[in-house]
Amino acid sequence: MSREGPAQEPDPPEEPEPTSSGSLRPTPPLSLVGWAVVGLVVGWAVHPVCERLGVVPPLVSVAQPLALLLLAAILGYVAWATHRTVQVRRGLLRPHQAVNRLVLARACALVAALVAGGYLGYGLTWIDDPAPLAEARMVRSFIASACAAAAAVAALLLERACRVRDDDGAPSA
Repeated sequence: MSREGPAQEPDPPEEPEPTSSGSLRPTPPLSLVGWAVVGLVVGWAVHPVCERLGVVPPLVSVAQPLALLLLAAILGYVAWATHRTVQVRRGLLRPHQAVNRLVLARACALVAALVAGGYLGYGLTWIDDPAPLAEARMVRSFIASACAAAAAVAALLLERACRVRDDDGAPSA
């Protein structure tokens, strides 16, 4: 037994204070740049790693940029429809619809930035390469990168379209 005095109960953990505004901030541009840089590094590494392992580097088919372009078109249409509902008509989305669209927009923006960087990095490794399909790989990679960047922009537009105005007229997420 110790003689330190009566045992004291530990302080109860403090609960975090709820945010006063209850709003979300837009996706930070720095996080998009970060994901694009990660994609660039990984895409840049694919060609040399394949050569070192003795594996044929992957071809970029026409379907890959087209799929990214389709994603950009779908996100753009949903952004336009959401903007029309929320901003122009001053209507409201059901809460689960708004959250679903916001989550979709953020996820697509980050992944599209990653994919755009990946295709850009992969395409850059084929510049001045004497391989027979080097030019085709490079051009298709750059096209796929541009389509992924378009998908990221469309996703950011969808995120912006989900913003509603406060009572004082200021936009909030």
